[in-house]
Order: sequence, then structure tokens, then C-alpha cells
Amino acid sequence: MKDQIEMTAKTNICVYCGSRTGINAAYTQLAKNVGAGLVRAGRTLVYGGGQVGLMGVLADAVIDAGGDVIGVIPDFLAHKEVAHPRVKTMHIVESMHVRKAMMADHADAFIALPGGIGTMEELFEIWTWTQLGRHKKPVGVLNTNGYFDGLLTFLDRMRDEDFLSAEHRAMLMVDDDLDRLLARFDAYEAPEMDVRIKVAKL
Repeated sequence: MKDQIEMTAKTNICVYCGSRTGINAAYTQLAKNVGAGLVRAGRTLVYGGGQVGLMGVLADAVIDAGGDVIGVIPDFLAHKEVAHPRVKTMHIVESMHVRKAMMADHADAFIALPGGIGTMEELFEIWTWTQLGRHKKPVGVLNTNGYFDGLLTFLDRMRDEDFLSAEHRAMLMVDDDLDRLLARFDAYEAPEMDVRIKVAKL
């Protein structure tokens, strides 16, 4: 990942989401709406390159609407035929670590949709990078059907217990509307983060 990059035009939107669709049809519809919404807003999708689950639904929606997609997938998944055959710009890389770094380099902002532990890991890593001052790009979640409610409650607990600063907690944007979230991204100015480690006095 390129260090200390600051983007102003939030053109490329990296979306993290599940390799499953889940049991609620609202999540599939969300992925379709986000794909169409990104194209309508003139944005390019950056994502993990898969054709399965919400990832595939999202990419199909962007492609069907005439938009641009950048996929990044590790070779072991590409060899299992998980790579989306309709994505023209597909980067096949050697590892999950390289995948996440390349997705971050190509993106101007990040959105998490419903997903599993992989989605959560990607969200938390890119958000942690803001805390450490490695980038100044906005990060948010689309909280459809209250999917992230439990996580957000836990993050508030983390803040209240002083394991997370209030400033850093506030940097994770939450909305249930894509257009509003994109507008907040475009207006976002990253705060200067103090990355000094707090040393407890015993």
C-alpha cells in the first residue's frame, strides 16, 4: 500500500462484501442497488474479484449498468474458477495480503456491505490504517436491515471502555443510503491522527 496518500476526488469506491448472499433477499437487493448507484454517481467499483455471493451480484450490477469494475483476486481463488469472467480489469495476485494492499491503492474510499469474517477483517484493517495514519481515505458501512447494529454497539462499548478513541470511532461513517454516504465521502476531511501509544501507569 502507498503510504500517506490523500485523495480528494472519491472516484474509485472499494466495496467489501460477502462471498455468500445470506438468507435475506434484502442483501442481494442492496448489492444490486449499490452497483447501479455507483454507476449512476460516476464511480468505479474496486472489489475482490469474485463471481460468487454478494460480490458477484455487485459486480454484475455495475457491469449491467455500463460501469467500470476493477477486480483483485489471489491466484488460488482464480484457479478455483471463483474469478468473475465478466470483469475486464482483473488483477490476479499471489496472496490475500497483496490483494488487500492493491485494492486499497486503487481506491479513494471504502464501503462495507453485509458479509462474513473476511468482510469484517477487510473493514477493520483498512479502518485501522486510518488510525495509524497510513491513509486519509473515508471508510463507511451501509447498514441495511440493521445488519451492523450489533457491531456498532460493540464499537461504542470499545470506545466507552477506552480501547478506542472517540475521534477514531467517529471516523467510521454509517448510513443506510448510498447517495448520502457518497456525499459524506466527498466532503470528508481526515483528522490528524496521534499515533503515539498510550502507556498505562501501573
